[in-house]
Parts: sequence; structure tokens; C-alpha cells
Amino acid sequence: MILCCGEALVDMIPEPTVSGQPGFVPHPGGAVFNTAIALGRLGARVGLLTGLSRDIFGQQLRGSLVAANVDASLAILSDRPTTLAFVRFCEGRASYSFFDENSAGRMLTPADMPALPDEVSALFLGGISLACEPGAEAYAALVERESGRRAIMLDPNIRPGLVENAARYRARLARMVGGADIVKVSDEDLDWIVDTPRSQAEKARVLLDMGPSVVIVTRGAAGAAGILPGGTEVHVPARPAHVVDTVGAGDTFNAGVLATLSERGQMSRAGLAALAREDLQEAMQFGARVASVTVSRAGANPPWAHEI
Repeated sequence: MILCCGEALVDMIPEPTVSGQPGFVPHPGGAVFNTAIALGRLGARVGLLTGLSRDIFGQQLRGSLVAANVDASLAILSDRPTTLAFVRFCEGRASYSFFDENSAGRMLTPADMPALPDEVSALFLGGISLACEPGAEAYAALVERESGRRAIMLDPNIRPGLVENAARYRARLARMVGGADIVKVSDEDLDWIVDTPRSQAEKARVLLDMGPSVVIVTRGAAGAAGILPGGTEVHVPARPAHVVDTVGAGDTFNAGVLATLSERGQMSRAGLAALAREDLQEAMQFGARVASVTVSRAGANPPWAHEI
């Protein structure tokens, strides 16, 4: 089973009301939650480890997990509120305002991280849960504990506006990258992490030198590039799509990559270390394919297997 570890929140998506004034409609979301939902819809065995509220939004999140066949038995329940992310769109791209103080997800500690059952073969982590303390330190501790025992994929999905202490965040992120087997970043993430005047290929190799076996860089309409040890590069174009918005596109891409590698028995430390160029290319192509469906629909609404 792939265990997705990180935030589950509610995206407040703008929609017009009957009066013509803008309103907001709650949609389950969060980068890690979206990846778990996408994996479940694609038919992968998947669970979610997160801080989950008992409030009405937490109940909505749990209902979506059940509907997508995502195992929520490792979720850590509390009476703290659910994180809310109010979304605005500009030319199809989303920006966010987060309400996250004292939330069920943010207030996790390393002591809250449960022992993982043997059926968990791989971990996926990322999103704002890696930036917002104290929960960020809980997930960093989980990576340090499980690195070398289970395959780990990391997608920082950086939101600079949420980073309160850049030096501490960079140091934590460096530790987590060093413990990961796959690191996926957007081109914007990569420029933030490696803030030097180098080419993107050179910056990706900086991440590769930190320890992972695979680095993937997504570039929106320009597609994605993957780098393996030894400098082997893989390039995959974006799939043509009518873009409604980009919410959840990267999260669905991650699910496509994870689902492909897991189905082929390659989502292990040994499997990723020995990954061939064509295997990475096919996994990335499937990621691009499922992401193209998500961007064609409003909000984070990844496809089911029968839609592919």
C-alpha cells in the first residue's frame, strides 16, 4: 500500500451566487489528499496519514476518502478545526489564502506519528504540511524514521507565503530530500530550492546529488523532465487539454507516476535505484495523461480508471 502523508484541507472555490455576487463552495483538497484520492480512483491500494478534524469539513473529507477507496485508518482525529484554503483564479492559475492556525493537520507532533503496518510499502509526502510547523517537523521525523525501510516520494509544492522561517524550512527540506527516493518539483519549486544562476538541468542535478534516485521537474505546458543517476534524462510533453483550471494537476501527475511504478513492482528502494529510462518515461507519460483530465475540469477532480 502507498501511504500518503500530509495535509487534508478544504478548498473554498469561488462560484457566482444567485444574486450575482461571488461566493465560495467547499471542495475537499490539499496536495497530499488530492494525490491519495487520485491513487484511489486509479485503483491503487492507498491510505492517508493526516490530522483530520471531527468538524463538518473533516466529515466531508472523510466521505471523499471513503468514496475513492482510500484507507483512512491511520488518520489522527482531533477536535481542532480543518484548514481552509480560499482560492482565486487568474488566467487559469490558482492562488491561495490559507486559514491554518491551530488546525487538526498543523498541530501534529512527532509523537503522533503511528507505527506503520507491514502492508505499507511506500510513502508519499509533500505540500504545505512540510512548511507549517509544528506538523512539518512531525512529517520530517517520519521520513527520518522510515528512510531506508520504505520507498519515499517527496513533492514540496512550495508556497513561499507560508514559509515563516526560510532557513529552517530549507534545512528541513534538505534532510527530507536526502531521505527520499523520488523527488518531484515544479520548475518554480526548483528555482526556489536552488536559488543560484544555473540551468534547470543543473539545478535538478543538485537535488539528485542530495540522495534520491529520481528527480522529476514539471514545467506546466512545457511538459516534464526526469533525471536518473549518471545523468540520463527523460522528457515528456504535456498532453493537449482544454484547461479549466490547474488545481490538483501536479497532485494527479504524482498519482499517475506512483500508480504506474507500484503496479509494475518498481515502487521500492531497489526498484527505483535500478529504474530504466523507458520505465521512468512511461510512468511520467501516464502522469501527464491523468493530469490532462484534471485540468479539463473545475477544481481537484482526478479521473477514475475507467475514464483513462
